[in-house]
Amino acid sequence: MSEIKVLVVDDDEIVRATLTGVLEQSGFGVTSAANVPDALKHITGPETYDVLLSDLHMPGAGDGLTVVSAMRHANPAAVTLLLSAFPEMTAAAEAILKQADEILVKPMDLISLVEIIHQRITSGPQPKPEIETVATILQRTTEDTIQNWHERVQREESLMAIPMSREQRCGHLPDLFREMIYRLRAQKPIGTKELMSSSAAQHGASRFSQGYTATMLVEEYRLLQISIFRTLQNNLVNIDYSVLLADVMTIADEIDFQLHQSVASYTREMQLAA
Repeated sequence: MSEIKVLVVDDDEIVRATLTGVLEQSGFGVTSAANVPDALKHITGPETYDVLLSDLHMPGAGDGLTVVSAMRHANPAAVTLLLSAFPEMTAAAEAILKQADEILVKPMDLISLVEIIHQRITSGPQPKPEIETVATILQRTTEDTIQNWHERVQREESLMAIPMSREQRCGHLPDLFREMIYRLRAQKPIGTKELMSSSAAQHGASRFSQGYTATMLVEEYRLLQISIFRTLQNNLVNIDYSVLLADVMTIADEIDFQLHQSVASYTREMQLAA
């Protein structure tokens, strides 16, 4: 049997050295990384690893889940083990951690660690949830997210003071989602104003003619952001954590930019009517 290659990721130098020493003495080929960026360089490099052993909580950008997501893309068959000093976890955290094969609580018996690695390698890759980008999740769940938004709007007395059909309330949202998904996939930087939205401008003008106030328009967008983040929360087990932070920031920026365009159009209509 060829040498089993392990990538150890931990910001604690003593822990990293201890794990490396024990695993090498047990016959494993070990590469170590002190942080997430270094780990990602190894994962995306020419070397292929059979096992990832990573601390869950590390300072700086990213954490163990970021590394797990990257390994899932690079080598889906790799065994992924996370080390955590916090055995008590919320239901949401437990769902997220299903992306890994096993969560081991620090401090742990090193002999048991070696046995666990051998057992996992012997049993082969275990079924794991499919990992999706944020853009793919939003595309797949567009209708459900719009429905959730509509239900939130219906609970807001201020917005329901203006009677409308569902189509009148939600008609602008499919275009908004298409534009947001395009921007996520195009990886446009935060703060970009390249992607002007005619549908957002039309939405602002329509809301003026329907009798909305500017405050009501802002509230609509606030509720939309809540519904989108609820969708992501419901799909935590599937999310690609290696790009999650950047994508969430992009979503917030895109909603803010579309709101800006809607309000600008609303204001022009108001000035013309004055």
